[in-house]
Amino acid sequence: MIAYIAGVLLEKLETSVVIDTGGVGYEVYLPAGSRVFLKAKGDEVVLQTAQIFKEDDVSLYGFEDRVSLRLFKLLITVSGVGAKAAMAILSAMSADEAARAIAFSDAAMLTRANGVGKKSAERIVLELKDKVTEVFAGGAGSAGSPAPGIAAPGAGAAGGEPDIAAEAIELLVALGYSRSEATQAVLRVSGEAGSVEECVKLALKQI
Repeated sequence: MIAYIAGVLLEKLETSVVIDTGGVGYEVYLPAGSRVFLKAKGDEVVLQTAQIFKEDDVSLYGFEDRVSLRLFKLLITVSGVGAKAAMAILSAMSADEAARAIAFSDAAMLTRANGVGKKSAERIVLELKDKVTEVFAGGAGSAGSPAPGIAAPGAGAAGGEPDIAAEAIELLVALGYSRSEATQAVLRVSGEAGSVEECVKLALKQI
């Protein structure tokens, strides 16, 4: 199983790139919005990968962060949802946006992806809602409730206490980081922080 690819960008295709890893070129399929497509030939590239085996094909799917990779792997566990549909979702929206949609049963948002119909979107929500909560919380929190980092906008923790992860994300956005970048960084450290300030400091190290 190929877990990651590190090499030089050799060629850019419509939905994939070819990466030279010392004399061997690997074709890796990417989400449409991947920043790798903006790189120049000859640039260094490092991608987290999922290797998918079929009867007549072996394909590599690449992601710039582990959050997107984890969500991709979750999506393809859903009955009737293959790698193509999972990539369509991650091409239509960021990983944290897709995780929010699943966590809050927003099947309509998932249908924005090419080839993902209403029934497929509802099945994704049904089968992954609890799993998304558990995985994106890093094992913290109870199943069935939104995980830190994918809380509804403006939502607070139980008892009226501020949501550390949500406030940390807003502070990082205010500092100029994209919401996707901020959310992914906070997701990685939310279980370690006891305050908003600590969460922001730890997230900045991730970024």
